[in-house]
Amino acid sequence: MVQRVGLIIPSSNRMVEEEMVRFYPQGVVAHVTRLRMTGPNRRPLAELLPRIEEAAASLADAKCDVISFHCTVTSMSDGPAGETAILDALKRAGAKRFATTSTAVRAALNALKVKRLALVTPYDAHKTEEEIEFLHAAGYDIVSSKGYNLTDSDAYCSTPAATWRERVLEAKNANADAYFLSCANIQALSIIGDLEQTLNRPVLTSNQVVIWDALQQINWQGANNLPSRLFNL
Repeated sequence: MVQRVGLIIPSSNRMVEEEMVRFYPQGVVAHVTRLRMTGPNRRPLAELLPRIEEAAASLADAKCDVISFHCTVTSMSDGPAGETAILDALKRAGAKRFATTSTAVRAALNALKVKRLALVTPYDAHKTEEEIEFLHAAGYDIVSSKGYNLTDSDAYCSTPAATWRERVLEAKNANADAYFLSCANIQALSIIGDLEQTLNRPVLTSNQVVIWDALQQINWQGANNLPSRLFNL
């Protein structure tokens, strides 16, 4: 029986279909809907919530088994209260199971028993600090952080995976239990295995944890297409 995952993503995102979707295992189908919500279209979360609810309702119409609001920055920017507000909107829309990128990140960190985290992002200092504040409020110690201040989605998408590999290696920290390479709009899934072997620590990315969380929620028992410590717990 086919299982269906619904993803609500920013309209500027190009990596979900290009990179992420192919890592869902056979028997799991991803359905994607977009919102104009980042960059010049950025809006306060209160204004965005009705649109999130409408997008989730359209995915519920497609009988999605899990619906995830998949934007790391937006899911963390208003703190735990903002995360809860997004989850409530998904629930009101009729989602049977639901998540945000931030809830998937927390679920993965908890499953791996991570407390101390090294954070790497493509974002400016303000957005990176919002993520640090969210993660700190959720109970994690950020032992190092680096935002690379990329200008826009074009810069996010065009940065090669090899560059992100080097940037995570530059963030090596003896106190880190794990590394989180944040953002759903960067090329990162292909480097997880190599980084984990080199650093001898779990490496998490936004797209990876959203895949994992959805499979957990539907109690997926089959094979997966993304070797990593998270998927081999």
